[in-house]
Amino acid sequence: MSLEFRFCPNCAAPLAPIAQLEDSGEKVRLRCATCGFTHWNNPTPVLAAVVEYRGQVLLARNAAWTNKMYALITGFMEAGETPEGGVAREIKEETNLDTHSLDLIGVYDFQRMNQVIIAYHALVEGEVKLSPELVDYRLYTLEAVKCWPAGTGYALAKWLKSRGYEPQFIEWPRT
Repeated sequence: MSLEFRFCPNCAAPLAPIAQLEDSGEKVRLRCATCGFTHWNNPTPVLAAVVEYRGQVLLARNAAWTNKMYALITGFMEAGETPEGGVAREIKEETNLDTHSLDLIGVYDFQRMNQVIIAYHALVEGEVKLSPELVDYRLYTLEAVKCWPAGTGYALAKWLKSRGYEPQFIEWPRT
């Protein structure tokens, strides 16, 4: 979900779809005809973790979600941090767990939200204490965990395959 820019942040003039020649050819973007500002609308980097805790996969449910879906620990990368540092920070903030090992699973597009997901496998230790952002968590054996047909679900599936398990997918909940 990207912000809908309507006005220039530099001069407050209305933005309009304007074609302009760029390196890859002519491209229509929201631009300011007054000062020349271009809204690039680049995807936002999101970090995700397949958290392995005591030999099981930890999935959590976000407090803002209306359905009963459980998913990977995720969060936005902050300025000045590496993806590895950011995912370890998110795991600590959301679960109170300490990350001892990180391995990159892959990078996934999530165009519906205008995001790029950088997914890791994390080995963690400690005692779970959820942040107010999360309302519940569940631990799943590798045989029992189910994937979902979207960015982080594909990361979980790839990780399960790397461990010798054939991933099973659930039907995506309709809202």
